[in-house]
Amino acid sequence: MTETVDSIAGVRALIAREKAALVAAGVASPRVALVPTMGALHNGHVALVERATELAEIVVVSIFVNPTQFNAAEDLQRYPRDLEADVVTLSAVSGPSHSTSLVVFAPAVDAMYPSGTTQTIVSAGRAGNTLEGRSRAGHFDGVLTVVSKLLNIVRPDIVLFGQKDAQQAFLVGRMITDLDIATSIEVVPTVREDDGLALSSRNRFLDERERRASRVLSQMLEAAESAADRGIDTVIAAAQSVAMGEPLVQVDYLAVVDPATFSPVDDDHRGRAIVLVAAKVGSTRLIDNETIYLG
Repeated sequence: MTETVDSIAGVRALIAREKAALVAAGVASPRVALVPTMGALHNGHVALVERATELAEIVVVSIFVNPTQFNAAEDLQRYPRDLEADVVTLSAVSGPSHSTSLVVFAPAVDAMYPSGTTQTIVSAGRAGNTLEGRSRAGHFDGVLTVVSKLLNIVRPDIVLFGQKDAQQAFLVGRMITDLDIATSIEVVPTVREDDGLALSSRNRFLDERERRASRVLSQMLEAAESAADRGIDTVIAAAQSVAMGEPLVQVDYLAVVDPATFSPVDDDHRGRAIVLVAAKVGSTRLIDNETIYLG
């Protein structure tokens, strides 16, 4: 069952109703999962929702293009929106139980920000000003502020994010810990096309030549992983050499970070690390990442 609601009071009432119905049916403590999205749903989002149905009896998928995380008005206006298609996509999601309640929360901007841009924000701090945060000033403050609002509205037991947005997932997890928010976070592996390109709502902006060129991002990560036993300098050099062969790709950053802090690893780091890349392919900005193990 899928229901769509566009108000904060409405989604809270619907969750309460679904919980009461589940309790009456014998589910002692119904769990709620939240999957925050900005719509333009693809199979990466579907994977998040499918995992959520395994973890909770009530799954809330928010669809909200949050203006406070965009730096340029033209990017906000350009972001794809098709609520009707998104609802159709979600209606086809199958979970382990046909009794799972799927709630689509699709508020308008004035429902989330009734007084205009909120005066209270959640700061992403130092880790939010690097990498994506350096290229998109204030982006993660906007992300954390809207996610904190969604967590307060829905009160989920668990919230799910995709690994493709690794820095975002790290910062949300840290916010949950730092602010003692009563939820847990699960990060779901990146879903990719057959040629390795990470699924993204922005992929639809690529023309045929750009789409072919975009494979370079995942190839850079593969090269980095292959060099992981030879040290950090070799990892970076291997990835950069792949990018140099594709003129349509302009790399914004290539970094290797400690997953515990999201700070750059030093030369003698050993063990798990995350390689992150951001690049413009034509006029479309894409990001990707991969976990490696430095030897």
